[in-house]
Parts: sequence; structure tokens; C-alpha cells
Amino acid sequence: MSRLSALILAGLLAVPLLAAPPRGELPRTVAVTSNQVAVPPPAMGWASWNSFAANINAGVIKRQADAMVAAGLPAAGYKYVNIDEGWWQGTRDSGGNITVDLNEWPGGMAAIADYIHSKGLKAGIYTDAGRDGCGYYYPTGRPAAPGSGSEGHYAQDMLQFSRWGFDFVKVDWCGGSAEGLDPQATYRSISAAVAQAAATTGRALLLSICEWGVKSPWDWGAGLGAMWRTSTDIIYWGQTANQSMVLTNFDRGLHPAAQHTGYVNDPDMMIAGMPGLTAAQNRTHLNLWAISGAPLLLGADLSTLDATTVAALKNADVVAVDQDARGLQAVKVADDAGKQTYAKVLSGSGRRAVALLNRTGSAATMTVRWADLGLATTSASVRNAWTGQTSSAATSYSVSVPAFDSVLLTVSGTEAAAATYEAEAAGNTRGGSAAVVACAGCSGGQKVGSVGNGGTLRFNGVASANGGYAVVSIAYVNGDAGGRTATLQVNGRAATVVAFPPTGSWTTAGSVSVVVPLNPGSSNTLTFANSGAWAPDLDAIEVRGLSGGLGIVGAQSGRCVDVDGAGSTNGAKVQLWDCNNQGNQAWASTSGKALTVYGTKCLDAYNGGTTNGTAVVIWDCNGQANQQWTVGSDGTIRGVQSGLCLDAYNNGTANATKLVLWACGGGANQRWTVG
Repeated sequence: MSRLSALILAGLLAVPLLAAPPRGELPRTVAVTSNQVAVPPPAMGWASWNSFAANINAGVIKRQADAMVAAGLPAAGYKYVNIDEGWWQGTRDSGGNITVDLNEWPGGMAAIADYIHSKGLKAGIYTDAGRDGCGYYYPTGRPAAPGSGSEGHYAQDMLQFSRWGFDFVKVDWCGGSAEGLDPQATYRSISAAVAQAAATTGRALLLSICEWGVKSPWDWGAGLGAMWRTSTDIIYWGQTANQSMVLTNFDRGLHPAAQHTGYVNDPDMMIAGMPGLTAAQNRTHLNLWAISGAPLLLGADLSTLDATTVAALKNADVVAVDQDARGLQAVKVADDAGKQTYAKVLSGSGRRAVALLNRTGSAATMTVRWADLGLATTSASVRNAWTGQTSSAATSYSVSVPAFDSVLLTVSGTEAAAATYEAEAAGNTRGGSAAVVACAGCSGGQKVGSVGNGGTLRFNGVASANGGYAVVSIAYVNGDAGGRTATLQVNGRAATVVAFPPTGSWTTAGSVSVVVPLNPGSSNTLTFANSGAWAPDLDAIEVRGLSGGLGIVGAQSGRCVDVDGAGSTNGAKVQLWDCNNQGNQAWASTSGKALTVYGTKCLDAYNGGTTNGTAVVIWDCNGQANQQWTVGSDGTIRGVQSGLCLDAYNNGTANATKLVLWACGGGANQRWTVG
């Protein structure tokens, strides 16, 4: 820190100061990306629901634990044996403690947890956020009695689970939904109960939030639970597994800005190995969960798996992609009418995982370009995760992908240039600046860039040539024995809690990474804040762009072309909305002049309309002229069939303004920036 910066900081902090742990300056010669600190990986194991529903008892669970060990799955990383709904019929003793049927669970729940642990595995259990659990509202396999939820007993139940020896708790939302509870507030209370239980017993208890994605838990789940469901169940009791189930939950689970530092999106337990899926479909299922960095929680009956399925589940290259220590989720970087490329930034330098997904009915040669991965256009090594074949390529790599199939690759190349923004109070010669806002509890020795206790730090002027997703590596110091947190807000959008594991000392630098959506230009702001607890010392950020879906921004409104409510049904309204880089604003331009979203839906002039006011919607891509568009150098987007322009109706600029076709007139409400 310069003397000038120190004087500026001293002026900002002319308030009574709280005592603070010692702080250390990061070595200025250390690159942001060096010493990437490993974050907790997504959970791996098995859960009982998909194969057994509520028909479970100690015998069922023991047989599955034994089968997991016999198949060699623990050596591949599968550790959790999770007891889902159906274990408890809602009874409590006079002290309010959960009691169970000892005929079904001899020795009680502590005994089954002990058995699981005796196999070298971890034990998981289940409850509901409401008064009554899912089995009460939706009897499946057998009905549940009332009272099988934890509402009113959060602290008591979490402590009991921990004392029984459980390592994982899934908290469902059937009762919470039926009662109209507020998800964020409810799970905040449950999270606090989990933390208190762990502090009391000394046993970590991983919290799985199962709110089904109704109220966007990806916006608030980080810092409350280790994982949160992003959709409804992948399969319902009595159904036969199919690939459509896999694709639906995969699509709904992609929220890359939410997944980082040990907090993950959960597209639900897997159906790999269940009746109905072929060996190739099992491989694609694994590819998609791995590229998502999703929990690998199997739902098949482990005692019935064939050797081919077991070998697939144990594929070391695939598991390594899922469990990568950087903890990020893939971003869709290319989409040509259902031929999709997803890229995940891996730990280390110049390493990427790439899933090529062909959702069409014909085999296709698909190409991944280094530039789309944030890599330099120099020679890179490419490895196929399933064949083990390794080759090298100069600027891109092409491979044939069968219909409705996928290929998973790992690419090792050279990082493209990135921008670094240092935590200084004034200008930064390396391309950016950060402003420190007064913090109420900083010590006199606290460096510029520390969030501290109650502080705020802004990185201003963060640039992105075309907008879209970027990987931000955050350099920091945390000399404590435990992790610290700070909230990150990008351009005023919903904040997320970022975890900063210990770096070993107050003079040792580390970095963790997040994926953030940036607007085009150089006016992006990343704000780190902290309240009520000490954050780490933050020093600098490094920003590396990834190619992603095209944002289409209105020249007059500054808002993005958006699918209403993230809808995916035919006829869903297309409108203006604040740009947020979510999947319902990520458009892809195809060689056939289509503009696609979600991979298989096209921007469509409703019912082939060619008159002023024709609604613009999304529809299954069909190659017809009412789904073809010409993007002009003048900023217009013209319908090939109609010759009319994409138009913000009635010069509207507000959220929810509908988009229509209208005679091209040169107005700002008909001009768009695509990129």
C-alpha cells in the first residue's frame, strides 16, 4: 500500500475502531491465479428415493451400503448413503424428540448411521421444512402420518440428527409450500440450526435445500446450504427413466453465477443405471452432471447395476471434472440449433472441460474453439473422457457427435490475456480501480482492499468487450483456522455469499473464483461487502471473459430481449427486461438465420404473422421463414418472411414491454445491439 493510500484510508476510518486479527499485505508479484485454494466439492453418493420411495427400513439401507462398497464406488468418490423420505412416521416423545419404529430401525437411527460409518461411508437423513412432510401430502409407496416435518423443532431436530451421527440433511419443501412459508427466511432459520448443531457436537452437517427452484434459491442459497434444488423431481415414482428427464433438469440447473466456493446447484439425484436408459444415455447423463459440477447422488438400486454401468460411474476423468477443486459450473458458449457447447473452467492454468451436446436427430460434426473458452489460439492438448484418446489442435477441435448424444473433453492450453484490477483507493495502472468505503470496525493496520467488519469494497470500471459471463479470480488472505465470507454484488444485481477458505497465514495469498455476468463496456462494478463478521483481506481480482449466449439489448431502453418468466413452452412471450445474463436472455445465432434460446427454441413471428403488431414469441425451432432473421448493420433485426422489424411496442422502455413486428422506421425502439 502506498503512503498516499494509507492516508486516504486513515481519513475514511476516522471512527472508533474495533480490535481485529492481524492483517498481511499480499505480495505484489503474486499473480491472482496462483495458489488457487480448493473449495468443498459437490456431494457424491446414493439416495433412497428414486428406487424405493417411502418403502425403506434398516435392511434396505444396509443392503445399499453393502452394494456400494462391493461395486468399488467409494474408491471413486461416492461416500454418502442418504436416507430420504419415509423413515419417520411423525412421532415424538414427551420432550419433542423424534422417535422411530424400532422394528424397522433396530437400535434407532444412531444404529443405522453407525453401520454406514462402519463401511467407511457418510450418512444422510431427511426432513421437511413444514409441519408435515411430503409423504403426508403425496403418499408414495406408503402414506406418512401427520407431523413428520421439523417446523417448530428446527434446532432440536438438527441437533438430534447430528447426535445420531448423520453428516448430511436434506430439508424438503412440501409442508413449507402447503403452508405458504417464505423459503429464504425459513431456510435461513434451518441453516442457523444446522450451524448450531455442528458447533455443539463437533460434527459437520451438510445442508441440502430442497425448495425445487420455485423461488430462485440460486439467488439466495449460497451461505445457507451447500446445495439447493433447481427444479422438481427428475423422476416420479412408477415412471421409467428417459433422456428427456435428464435434459429437462440439466437445463433448469444451469445458473453459473450462483455456483462457486463450495455452493452448488442441484438438478436432483441421478437416474443413471435405472431401467429405461441405454449405456450411451447413462454416459450423457454423467457428462451433463459433471460439466454442471452437480452433486453425483445416484438413485438406482445399487444391487442391480451391471458392470458397464458401474464402470461408467467410476470413470475417473468424468468424476474429476465434476469434483474439480475450483468449484465452478459450466457456461454455454455456443449453440447452433440444438448443437450446444458447454465450457467449465477447471483448477490450474489453461484447463477447461467441454461438453458437446447434440440434441438433434442427426449425427453432427461439432467444433469447440479455444477463443470461446477464454484460451489463447495456440496449440492445446485435448483428451476424450470416455475413450482416453489424447490429441493436439491449434485453434479448435472437431469431433463427430451421434444424434441425441454427447462428448466430454478436457482441454489443456494457454490462458488468454486477462485484466487485473487491484484494490487501491485511486487509479490502477493495470486497467481498473477500486474504491474503499468506510467500514465501522476496521483496525488501523487494515490494508486498503480489506472488507473487514462492516466494510464495503468496490472494483469499478471492470470491462467486458461484448458482455456475457466472465470468470473472476479473487486474490485474498485469510490467516484464520476457519473460513470467512463476504457478499458479492455485480452491477447492483442480487448479491451472493462468497466463501474464502483459510490460506494458511496472514502473509500467504490465495484465490477463489466466481462466474459473473457483465454488461458490454467498461462500466461494470463488483462490490464486496461484509456485515457482522470478519471477512478476508481482498487484494485484487482478475477477469477473464468467456463466450456465451448473445445478449440482445435495446438501444432505446437499455434492456434485454427476455423470455417472460424464463418460460420454455411454445408461445412464451418475448419482452424487454433488465439484463441479467440468465439463460432466458442468452440467444444464439445459427447458420440458418435463427435466433435460439435454451438450445431448441427459436425467436418466432407468431402464427407466421406478417402484419404490424404480430407478437414475437418462442417456439420449437422448425426452420420456417417466420423463425429467420437478418441482423442489420443499422441495428435492426428484420424478419425474413415479413420484412418487418423487431420492435419494442409503443416505444416502451419498461420491464415487460412486449416485442412485436412493425414496419421498419428507423426508431430507437427498433435498434438492437447483438453481442
